[in-house]
Amino acid sequence: MAQPLVKKDDDHDDEAEYSPFLGIEKGAVLQEARVFNDPQLDARRCSQVITKLLYLLNQGDTFTKVEATEVFFAVTKLFQSRDLGLRRMVYLIIKELSPSSDEVIIVTSSLMKDMNSKIDMYRANAIRVLCRITDGTLLTQIERYLKQAIVDKNPVVASAALVSGIHLLQTNPEIVKRWSNEVQEAVQSRSPLVQFHALALLHQIRQNDRLAVSKLVTSLTRGTVRSPLAQCLLIRYTSQVIRESGNNTQSGDRPFYDYLEGCLRHKSEMVIFEAARAITELNGVTSRELTPAITVLQLFLSSSKPVLRFAAVRTLNKVAMKHPMAVTNCNIDMESLISDQNRSIATLAITTLLKTGNESSVDRLMKQITNFMSDIADEFKIVVVEAIRSLCLKFPLKYRSLMNFLSNILREEGGFDYKKAIVDSIVILIRDIPDAKESGLLHLCEFIEDCEFTYLSTQILHFLGVEGPKTSDPSKYIRYIYNRVHLENATVRASAVSTLAKFGAAVDELKPRIFVLLRRCVFDSDDEVRDRATLYQNTLGGDGSVVETDKDVKDFLFGSFDIPLVNLETSLKNYVPSEEPFDINSVPREVKSAPLAEKKAPGKKPAGLGVSSSGPPSTVDSYERMLLSIPEFANFGKLFKSSAPVELTEAETEYAVNVVKHVFDKHIVFQYNCTNTIPEQLLENVIVIVDASEAEEFSEVFSKPLRSLPYDSPGQTFVAFEKPEGLATVGKFANILRFIVKEVDPSTGEAEEDGVEDEYQLEDLEVVAADYILKVGVSNFRNAWEGMGPDCERVDEYGLGPRESLAEAVNAVITLLGMQPCEGTEVVPPNSRSHTCLLSGVYIGNIKVLVRLSFGLDGPKDVAMKLAVRSEDETVSDAIHEIVASG
Repeated sequence: MAQPLVKKDDDHDDEAEYSPFLGIEKGAVLQEARVFNDPQLDARRCSQVITKLLYLLNQGDTFTKVEATEVFFAVTKLFQSRDLGLRRMVYLIIKELSPSSDEVIIVTSSLMKDMNSKIDMYRANAIRVLCRITDGTLLTQIERYLKQAIVDKNPVVASAALVSGIHLLQTNPEIVKRWSNEVQEAVQSRSPLVQFHALALLHQIRQNDRLAVSKLVTSLTRGTVRSPLAQCLLIRYTSQVIRESGNNTQSGDRPFYDYLEGCLRHKSEMVIFEAARAITELNGVTSRELTPAITVLQLFLSSSKPVLRFAAVRTLNKVAMKHPMAVTNCNIDMESLISDQNRSIATLAITTLLKTGNESSVDRLMKQITNFMSDIADEFKIVVVEAIRSLCLKFPLKYRSLMNFLSNILREEGGFDYKKAIVDSIVILIRDIPDAKESGLLHLCEFIEDCEFTYLSTQILHFLGVEGPKTSDPSKYIRYIYNRVHLENATVRASAVSTLAKFGAAVDELKPRIFVLLRRCVFDSDDEVRDRATLYQNTLGGDGSVVETDKDVKDFLFGSFDIPLVNLETSLKNYVPSEEPFDINSVPREVKSAPLAEKKAPGKKPAGLGVSSSGPPSTVDSYERMLLSIPEFANFGKLFKSSAPVELTEAETEYAVNVVKHVFDKHIVFQYNCTNTIPEQLLENVIVIVDASEAEEFSEVFSKPLRSLPYDSPGQTFVAFEKPEGLATVGKFANILRFIVKEVDPSTGEAEEDGVEDEYQLEDLEVVAADYILKVGVSNFRNAWEGMGPDCERVDEYGLGPRESLAEAVNAVITLLGMQPCEGTEVVPPNSRSHTCLLSGVYIGNIKVLVRLSFGLDGPKDVAMKLAVRSEDETVSDAIHEIVASG
């Protein structure tokens, strides 16, 4: 009895049982492959076995060398069959098996015979297979046939040759580039597919020559391209030429814009859409240029084809990020798409409307969205939530209706990511819209009573502890928090105890009540909860057992924890129990990244510490111990920072040298890590001669040469400079490696007595402002910022000039300052026109400094930046501004 057909889109758990390949095993299929050796070939059965082999290969099964060879030789015998279907399967399996060079010879003659066959199907497939399995040597032998195939009258053969050329361009570009004349001729073909493939190959041949690409586009935009597919390619290449030309509307007409606008009137829908999309993505596009593209996209919104509706609304969604006013004319059409059967289209329509709507349309949109939310998946709901958050920040007076909407959907069913997106949105609205604070906090309190996600509950409780005491009536939140102590798991109970303590520390009227509640928590069944309750009882001092000042209590409960947890864990593991208690101030604050030398091949690049060749130290402590062991550095004081190794030589050179910059309060020490990569040489008296003529404020005080540097045995030489105390002094240093080289006898390994003095030029080294700032993160930037206070705050605005993107500008400033990005703000969302980045660090002299960077696009590419700095010393705030101003 026939098996019932199952649609691909149907949601059946047992769909797998209808697969014809269910349960097949490699061993059994290889046994079946013996059918290829039968004297009387059964074409249908052979095709089925090849199909199974192809399935196994595509599912990730691997054949051993012996198995692949046996299958390959057996398959070659199938060339004697005249069955067209079987021959096509033979071509496929040979391509997938990718035979080795010695095996290719066996099948080459059969493929070349097929390539010159009168049967076009043979010719096209033989070309594809030959080009896939042959190397450059054989390719030169069949090049003449491939050139002929490119201009063949049969479009299938011509396309096969062109597509093969596209693949071969990656491995044998010098051969394919000789086909330019034939490919140019194929571009004029009447076959749409041939013209498409020919244009793609011709562009790839010329892609590294900007002038040649520009000439190609200029010649083809005059109307010689008829294939819609090729036309779409040409539109993309035209857009590329426009971007690279750098022209904009301020300096005259944009080149090729008329061509793009003309494509909006093409008879093919895909060409129209490609042109409209290209226009909307032009750099610095004006309203006049956008109008015709928006018009055709608006027509697509009412198309009967879902793919056109989706493409149009997605493009308009992107346009709305930068040019919301240009899309407002499409709002009526997009409102009708909210009820579209395709939920992707409906979601994009909703989010676009939220970006382009005005204040008066908010309530109407909310009503439509309410009915819509229950019909879409969580991933689409998250997109809608983020759009609603942006709308609320845009129209803060509408916070009540938007906050109520977020609160309502928070109570509905949904996964973790969806609920987290809603909670994050409410938190942002509370922080940015003061009037929304109390209602938003109550919504969060109501949510945690039924919240099934521990992480969200703890995050909400933490946020309540920060914001709740600042409201007009903090006592109304205590009930919700204390309920968590009785009704939740241990993790949430512990978090609730901490939140109660924060209320007690911040609100004097609540302290007695909080103390009573904490006393009840002392008898909890969980160790963590009991310990926290006891600690906070003693800290608050409600029973008079411990007397702490208000400042001490608030610093303890609300202060930022600026120690990296990885560093704390390492220090605790290394702590040896003794009468001397563990000192948390001894934990390094700097976030260390993997040194460059560790990423190099062993033996090819120098290690960073003389006692070990396995790699440089990963903490400042290791460097400090090494430097203190050298008497000349012992009086330099405490080491402030050690940089990552900076390469001063290129890879695979005779001598490999990198340098680590050790910064002290009044000194800087350059540690040059050297490796001799020549087996026949021994280097002695190795030292780096440093020219500080471009670093006038530095004066050399000491240099320590390296006595001997054998082959592949890393060693160090040091040069120390004095600098102005406590200042971020910068400069540029030229470096020359000087040494005595002695020849080594390879047979005995002994060096000659006499040597020759020689020197080797190294790259210049710069000491930059970032060398004087430690990367030290803070757990809660907002608290740390407010705790720092505005007394030493300095604010100014800067123009950063033209930049490739907002992300490029953000990364440039982070690199310049060398500070630690906080709360993931170093990541710039795609298509953003503004962004805020938060940085923290410790300036030389152990002065904490926080930076808030606000970026915005000022024109097509120009980036403007507002820099706000807070620190413990106003001179440091000024210094950070000077670094940016001079950088």
